[in-house]
Amino acid sequence: MTRYLVTGGAGFIGSNIARQLLKDGHEVTVLDNFSTGHRRNIESLPGEVKLVEGDLRSVDDIKRAIEGVQYVIHQAALPSVARSVRDPFPTEQVNATGTLRLLWEAHAAGVKRVVQASSSSVYGESPTLPKVETMATAPMSPYAVSKLTAEVYGQCFTRTYGLEVVSLRYFNVFGPWQDPNGEYAAVIPKFIALMLEGKAPTIFGDGLQSRDFSYIDNVVQANIKACTAPDAPGKTFNIACGERTDLLQLVEVLNQILGTNLTANHAPERAGDIKHSLADIDQAREILGYDAKVDFAQGIRKTVEWYKDNVAG
Repeated sequence: MTRYLVTGGAGFIGSNIARQLLKDGHEVTVLDNFSTGHRRNIESLPGEVKLVEGDLRSVDDIKRAIEGVQYVIHQAALPSVARSVRDPFPTEQVNATGTLRLLWEAHAAGVKRVVQASSSSVYGESPTLPKVETMATAPMSPYAVSKLTAEVYGQCFTRTYGLEVVSLRYFNVFGPWQDPNGEYAAVIPKFIALMLEGKAPTIFGDGLQSRDFSYIDNVVQANIKACTAPDAPGKTFNIACGERTDLLQLVEVLNQILGTNLTANHAPERAGDIKHSLADIDQAREILGYDAKVDFAQGIRKTVEWYKDNVAG
């Protein structure tokens, strides 16, 4: 039986990955400090996990979590572009230095492979679409810098230490178990939660900014495939659907699904936000065997139904 460590396993993406690994019959350890994750996500899992309540900034916590593990799926991070712009230091300490500590301990422990979460934000505001992994990076926020730093550390560990590391650049992931609350909540869960209450969402800017929204099941599939794809180590992959939707369209789609007629409020643009995002996913298809099986239209309906059943009221 294979043992996986999922860092950030109490978070949205991490708990969905842990859920699938348990369904596939694997053993799962979760490392999480619950700063942004939730205990209810762990409690919802279809099986027992070894929970290490700890922090990426602690070598001792990482050592406890990584013992006996063959694969690490690294999702733990301090999220949010806006948070990092306000205070960049915790973001760097967790996402960059914390990842370095994890990679070092994984190498020391003889882990077979680390698959780590990166972000489309590393591309910055280049007008070229779609984004291809070979493009120059131009981070616009400390969050993006921290994710790019983690990618480069991963490449270094593959070349220098022989630890197999794969980086996945996520494009606006959404789906069940994503927290709609809080100042730094992602746009889709926040909009759904508000509109279920009959409240108009707020868009920062004109609403024409577009995103390659990626349903969670696609991201889970990518992580699991990246653990064993033979030609993946040392490489970075875009993980998305390869289609884009602007925020005005998002509100329109949600109105159609919910049977509402709400018009978004507008607020000034936020520093560090990019205007458009769209992924080229050919490399993930060719090397990982990745396939975006759930498109945006299917994913948003699945997500709304989950929020109706689990969050509304």
